[in-house]
Amino acid sequence: MALKIGKEAPDFSLKGTSGLELNLKKDLAGKTFILYFYPKDFTPGCTAEACEFRDQFEAFRNLDVPVFGISRDNLDTHEKFKKAHRLPFELLADESGKVCKAYDALIPLVKMPKRITYLIDSEFKIAGVFQDMFESKKHIENMLKKLNG
Repeated sequence: MALKIGKEAPDFSLKGTSGLELNLKKDLAGKTFILYFYPKDFTPGCTAEACEFRDQFEAFRNLDVPVFGISRDNLDTHEKFKKAHRLPFELLADESGKVCKAYDALIPLVKMPKRITYLIDSEFKIAGVFQDMFESKKHIENMLKKLNG
């Protein structure tokens, strides 16, 4: 089960691509943003999802909504994935899986992230959620629909 709408988004600090060290509450205060969790860099479904976020990135930028991808891959793999697919957003490395677990985005037995996307509002409340392992494009469609009313 995903975190429920209205619940406070768990705080975290993670290292990301481009030398980013993101602290959720400090760096994103007052902003609406998207966190999308995905299983693994360079897999077909995850690549399709990342590329769809890339292709729709201008719509998110026009709404001033940053996008962050999170998986358990390390920074080196994230950097290669970001470069290979020209991703204009940051990827965050949750190698321990603690953030995935806090967001109920971890498959219990295999400890692999689920494909789940959260829209988090400027007060750090869950404003939207979409979960589907196989329909990666619908994550982006759902978030844009939610943002555009």
